[in-house]
Amino acid sequence: MAHAFFHSDEIWSAHPALAPCAWVVGGVTPRLDVSAQVKAQQSIARARLAESPEGEFPEIQAWRRVFSSMGQKPTQVRCAAESLLRRFRKEDALPPLHPLVDLCNAHSIAFATPIAVFDLAHIAGSLEVRFADGSESHEDFAGVHEPPAAGEIVFADAHSHAHARRWCHRQSARSAVRGETQQVLIVAEAIHASAGADIARLEDVLSRALGDVGCAVEACSLLSRAAPRIALPERPATPG
Repeated sequence: MAHAFFHSDEIWSAHPALAPCAWVVGGVTPRLDVSAQVKAQQSIARARLAESPEGEFPEIQAWRRVFSSMGQKPTQVRCAAESLLRRFRKEDALPPLHPLVDLCNAHSIAFATPIAVFDLAHIAGSLEVRFADGSESHEDFAGVHEPPAAGEIVFADAHSHAHARRWCHRQSARSAVRGETQQVLIVAEAIHASAGADIARLEDVLSRALGDVGCAVEACSLLSRAAPRIALPERPATPG
């Protein structure tokens, strides 16, 4: 079967309001100039935060309810977008990481929506958002390998590497974007009342931004339970 990114049917059953979008993007280099796009999206986030703190955004409140349903304290284990917004509100800036990650982080805070970026060279086979069975391993940024608990929502590949833990809380160092990264999978997920319309708008805005900075959008799909998959390019098997 061809490699793909998708959410399991169990995830769709448990969270029918989910609205994801996924991009396969090539032409990635550490020399991308994203300054104009980042500045524009940060201005949008700054204006929203001037009106209310991130905890009052409907997008964030919806993820807090999801985290509570997973048995997590939502003010201790936050979705990635809330963590970024919280830092941006306090510092009026986000630390530069890699131009593509900076671009996606800026859109994440503007849309209050978690956006993950995975280096496809370090994903084995398909990548599925599913409930963990306890066999997976997650590598944190300190190099520590952690086993997610059975029942936790993870992004798992064919070798049981958990490329994200607690759904949209924290990515793995294994597939983090690096200087040598050339091709990525970008995933945005929303679950609030207007998620479908907002994710469609994000798909348009981010796709145009990726093109403007010189990346190649090789595939892009608004995913649904009826059409849950986006094909991933065939890649050499990842060791380990």
